[in-house]
Amino acid sequence: MASSARSVFRVALAAALGLSLVLRPGLAAAQLGPGETLIRDTEIEDILHRDAAPIFQAAGIDPKGIQIVLIGAKDPNAAAAPGVMMVTTGLILQAKNPNELQGVMAHEVGHLAGGHSFRSGEMQRAGMVPMILTMGLGVLAALAGSGEAAAGLISSAPYFGALGAAGYSREQESRADQAGATILEKAGLSGRGLAEFFDNYRYQEVFAQYRRYKYFIDHPLSSDRIEALQSRVAAQPHYGQIDSPEAMAEHEVMKAKLDGFINPQVSMTKYDEKDTSYPARYARAIAYYQMKEPDKALKRVDALLADQPNNPYLWELKGQILFEFGRMNEAEEPQRKSVALKPDAPLLRMNLGQTLIALDDKKKVDEGIVELRKALTHENDNAAAWRMLAEAYDKRGQEGMARLATAEYQFNVGDMRQAREFAIRARDRLPKDSPEWRRATDIVLVSKPSKDDLKDLAREGSIAGAQVR
Repeated sequence: MASSARSVFRVALAAALGLSLVLRPGLAAAQLGPGETLIRDTEIEDILHRDAAPIFQAAGIDPKGIQIVLIGAKDPNAAAAPGVMMVTTGLILQAKNPNELQGVMAHEVGHLAGGHSFRSGEMQRAGMVPMILTMGLGVLAALAGSGEAAAGLISSAPYFGALGAAGYSREQESRADQAGATILEKAGLSGRGLAEFFDNYRYQEVFAQYRRYKYFIDHPLSSDRIEALQSRVAAQPHYGQIDSPEAMAEHEVMKAKLDGFINPQVSMTKYDEKDTSYPARYARAIAYYQMKEPDKALKRVDALLADQPNNPYLWELKGQILFEFGRMNEAEEPQRKSVALKPDAPLLRMNLGQTLIALDDKKKVDEGIVELRKALTHENDNAAAWRMLAEAYDKRGQEGMARLATAEYQFNVGDMRQAREFAIRARDRLPKDSPEWRRATDIVLVSKPSKDDLKDLAREGSIAGAQVR
């Protein structure tokens, strides 16, 4: 994905998660609309990347440039846009296996390859509806005094617009089916999952529109279309290809984790104590955590760690539980282990940094700053990390750096006025011509500066006077 596209997404997401990460540093989620949330989780994002990678490669797209957007919603849904693959939790939970999930992804990439989402004025207008509604929610949040929530909602509106715009004609659906089947075959994957997933929802076409899943309103089904797709994929050489045991295991882990977080009460029945499989034990541990029974949750996490001591996500979960229930000193060690086992995961470093800052020990706070800085080398536009960093600098009495980090935070949540104001304050407290002072100047310049701001910058020589009009 181009850096600009990645930046826009992370601005929206990090803004939405700003408060959530403080309260719950693991599977972080923020409410954006009726029944919809944006979710960040390293483990699930990694699994989805592995599922999507062969599909994008086969389509001639670099998988490393794709941002996975996980949306918490009951309805199965997905959409692809340049540099972005959006998947709902409902789709993951209802896909019986990785091949079905990959089939839907391939279908959406087929739409993308055909330029369907960009050719139809009607689709663009359809996308404006959820976009405007989401922005409206942002305005309401602002009026209620929640500036962070407002910024997150408004910034993320285009992504929900992209989902809303994914309404296609039957002709385009058939073309996307064929393109998806071709992509799957080229990737060495079976098209069976694609055909079977749509066949599972064949009955949707007989429902009244208000009873249908949104995905199948936007992506109309027909028996002729499903049968044509089944005939096509059955004739392909890789039709008999099955998911590897490793892929199936990851798929079940992903579903169990989502169930534990989203449906804890249901999970306790769905994953009975008699089920000793790893996904079932994982789901129960998370469910106890969500039901605010930390001792029961920790006991089960420790049992899992005895079997998988090198699993970074189990250490992350243990640290997460301890942190949320006020046991910060105990949370530090498991979070350190999660980072040691997966050092390139910025969210894990943010968890550790947040805990170190909360310990109120000068050396720990300094170390927390280092961890947050490392996280920002991977996601420089992660607003939540900048906000944590501002808190850390403030604790250390570094006023200039605290204001600069706050300016970065405001910039990344889209509040240009606040970004400019904090950048100006940062410049007053930072050594002139230092890299940090120059960065603050850059933020002023790109945050809709007033004519007076520009005149002040020109007077001191930071910009040429000719630039001021």
